[in-house]
Amino acid sequence: MYWLLLFALGRAAFLLYHWSHTATLSAGALVRTFLYGARLDGSAAAYLCLPVFLLLTAAGWFPRWRATRPLAIYTAIAGTVVALLSTADLELYRAWGFRLDSTPLQYLNTPTEMMASAGSAPLLLLGLVFILLMGIGVALYRWLLTPLPMQPPGFGRLRAFVVGVLYMALLVVPLRGGVQQIPVNQSDVYFSPSQPFANHAAINVPWNVVQSLPLGEMRQNPYDYLPDSTARRAVAQLYLPAPNPAPLQLLRTPRPNVLFIILESFTAKLVGHLGGEEGVTPTLDSLARTGVSFDNLYASGDRSQKGIVALLSGYPNQPATSIIKYPRKTQSLPNLAHTFGRHGYHSAFYYGGELAFANMKSYLLAGGYQRLVDRQDFAQRDQNSKWGAHDHVLLGRLLRDLRHERAPFFVTAFTLSSHEPFDVPMRPRFPGRDEEAQFRNSVAYTDHALGQFLAQARQEAWWPNTLVVLVADHGHPLPHWSAVHDPVKFHIPLVLTGGALAPDAAGRTIKNFGSQTDVAATLLTQLGMPAQEYVWSRNLLAPPPAASPGGFAFYCFTDGFGMITPRGVVMMDNVGRQLIGRAATVPDQQMQQGEAYQQESFADFLRR
Repeated sequence: MYWLLLFALGRAAFLLYHWSHTATLSAGALVRTFLYGARLDGSAAAYLCLPVFLLLTAAGWFPRWRATRPLAIYTAIAGTVVALLSTADLELYRAWGFRLDSTPLQYLNTPTEMMASAGSAPLLLLGLVFILLMGIGVALYRWLLTPLPMQPPGFGRLRAFVVGVLYMALLVVPLRGGVQQIPVNQSDVYFSPSQPFANHAAINVPWNVVQSLPLGEMRQNPYDYLPDSTARRAVAQLYLPAPNPAPLQLLRTPRPNVLFIILESFTAKLVGHLGGEEGVTPTLDSLARTGVSFDNLYASGDRSQKGIVALLSGYPNQPATSIIKYPRKTQSLPNLAHTFGRHGYHSAFYYGGELAFANMKSYLLAGGYQRLVDRQDFAQRDQNSKWGAHDHVLLGRLLRDLRHERAPFFVTAFTLSSHEPFDVPMRPRFPGRDEEAQFRNSVAYTDHALGQFLAQARQEAWWPNTLVVLVADHGHPLPHWSAVHDPVKFHIPLVLTGGALAPDAAGRTIKNFGSQTDVAATLLTQLGMPAQEYVWSRNLLAPPPAASPGGFAFYCFTDGFGMITPRGVVMMDNVGRQLIGRAATVPDQQMQQGEAYQQESFADFLRR
């Protein structure tokens, strides 16, 4: 009862913290978040009670042993962990759109960057919530448990021991969530077909964290929507080349240098030429008018490490983990640095932060990058950001180094200043001190730094023979806090520019729908390099496949997917196996293609 009450209190805190979402729920849905959530609450409570019942059993056998103090110490430690997880989940859900699981554990080896990610969080409010949860937990313990004896009066040693063992045995029922064949899981608490937030509110956070830990040992595909042969056939048709393909040729030189710039959090919502707010990204908008713009490109996922794998390896994301966490698996992936290296290119990766963050360093090294430049390579005086060197410092270093880079080169640069906490060294261009204004100003700063860099780069000797690729690592909930599954959140820019572009390519707009995974094959095909090993990537400059006229983009969120084409978007919740949304114009074939893509891409992940 103690733990069930604490979990109910944590759920109430979650609903109050996210009141803008809670206010959209009916009274019935609000009640059902507690009723349905009780199954996971009971399972988590049973796990927490296992040590307690073991302690009670031991106390029954040794009646003179004072077990009340160890019981209080254990409850205090466990209660602190539960309160800490519940508090951290409040802000992480707002930023990431899913309940706390084991994902943040991959950032523990870079605590500075982890704290920088939380730089915009209301720490005072979260601290007060934590103190409140702890205070109520202590008061509840004193009121509910302290008056109780360790065992009823008159219990003999044997009787107390047997009862304790029986209690532990009976815990199996709540541990499994009942006596059904399959143990309780997230899908058992999902009840709303149209409101993901209501389903998320029913999840028990401590249970969710522990349940997600064994994912690395997963051997069975949980996304078995279709028979394997049907899924394989549906995915294969999405990558069949159109008959008599005549892809566009945009370059005036066959093997140019490639400068690949990844823009942190550049959402299309702030990019004018993609229909977003005007005036935030004038550099990018100008480049779209003079270069080549891909107007319907979507991020594969919602985190930087996922976007990097999608861009450099042409590999789709996983909905509840990321392949970058598994160096054994990433070693089997193709990588643009490897491919360019086989053709005589020299490669380097520039980042103003720490590449150890989210396991990126091991991925890049395994991918064939010959030189890495990160935070430790910048002077301390230039480290004026919580993440590391700001973008104008990074791009300035890149400009100086490229003067001495041996051609041909494949150089990647990853910006960081438009990441939380949006701390930039520029006078605000847009008014306001709220989070949206800070994010808008950080994107404007990076766009400005990029404009200055390109203006100077045009004067360099390497510029006439260089193709510049500008693409975002992922979108962003801001501005206007897009829902976790909303395709607007995943819409990102992709612009090609540089002296290597042919004059008749200027101002060209590509309308085909595509994903980050398609950038690799598109780039390699333009340079006349083989792209067959990038099996999840297709050339966006070639006619789209007959199975999906106009192209397609597949994206993942936790735990679900979206499949978007010119006909509209369909979004699926993988846990509840139910639709989140489907445009009226979306055919059944597109729904099946999304299910097949989710199933086959994760099966590929498991095989690696």
